[in-house]
Amino acid sequence: MRPEPTTSAAVPAPRGEDASIHDIGYRHYDGPRLGRSYARRSLLTQSLRGAYGLGRSAKSKVLPFVLLAVMLLPAGIIAAVAAVTPGAKELSVDYAEYALLMQPVIGLYLASQAPQSVSRDLRFRTVPLYFSRPIERTDYVTAKYAAMASALFLFTAAPLVVMYAGALLVGLDFGDQTAGFLKGLVSVAVFSALHAGIGLLVAALTPRRGFGVAAVIAVLTIPYFAVTTVQAIAESQGSGGAVAWLGLFSAGSLIDGIQSALLGAPSGFPGGHEPSAAAAAVYVLVVLGLIAACWAALLARYRKAGL
Repeated sequence: MRPEPTTSAAVPAPRGEDASIHDIGYRHYDGPRLGRSYARRSLLTQSLRGAYGLGRSAKSKVLPFVLLAVMLLPAGIIAAVAAVTPGAKELSVDYAEYALLMQPVIGLYLASQAPQSVSRDLRFRTVPLYFSRPIERTDYVTAKYAAMASALFLFTAAPLVVMYAGALLVGLDFGDQTAGFLKGLVSVAVFSALHAGIGLLVAALTPRRGFGVAAVIAVLTIPYFAVTTVQAIAESQGSGGAVAWLGLFSAGSLIDGIQSALLGAPSGFPGGHEPSAAAAAVYVLVVLGLIAACWAALLARYRKAGL
């Protein structure tokens, strides 16, 4: 039975004071219980919006949209060059190759948004509040991972859409461009899933956003340049067969090897070496293993943080 609201009933005030207690009544919540799936979906949506500063201050929107504009500008130039080049048969840059060429910009975006997604919850100790609701740790980690991967996919796929639209407008072959575009989407989907996991895991290890930004940049860039340097040394010494296997040791070179071996993209390895069929299978297994390991490590991190 719902209690009836009562009028304010004044309690005799203490001597020398003018005070009263008002009973404003109490009503039970009669609305729908949306439950765990709604909470998980809401967390994913809000995290995805937050990755572009939506729903936050105007200052929070500046960096992600400036970086997005930087990502789109070369794609527009590539399409424009095809439009003014007589007899052009294809774009000057392969769809699957574009994300690797723009890795510094993508790294800055990931380094700025991954800590924003997870570090503040840790710093201000709001993680236990999530788990006091009908949401489990797996829901939290899955929603954050999916949101960051989706934001990164939108960030890397948007230039491909610009290139594809420009290629069709200038009359390039529809079949070739569509096949290349779809391969490019597959490439950036794998790129986004892998890099989102790495970025979130590194950012979740520290509640300090500044440290998280620096750590994400370091983890993405140092191994990549180290692997590229060692590959160049191996190529110069005539050990070309080792070049592809060395690519297993950084996230960027992993994506490079997968798309050159399986998607027909140009290889960015020194000497243009591509992984063999056996090496390509190992590349796929390593990428899948890293994605699963990042998710499991995030789950372990939030199992501790949620206490």
